[in-house]
Amino acid sequence: MNAVDHPSHYAEGRRYEPIDVIEDWELGFCLGNAVKYISRAGRKNDALEDLKKARWYLDREIERMEGSP
Repeated sequence: MNAVDHPSHYAEGRRYEPIDVIEDWELGFCLGNAVKYISRAGRKNDALEDLKKARWYLDREIERMEGSP
């Protein structure tokens, strides 16, 4: 696997890479990052850390949708 184009923590053993899903579903930055961190949870770093990062991006998107500054 190419560490830049197809990092193993996203691609290995998967039918679709997160970037392909994010782009196809037109998720945007925050939701795309949430999907990215969920998809790699426990594959690159600590799973809990990745899930907390995903939650941070979800919370930011929720705040944006609610109109919070």
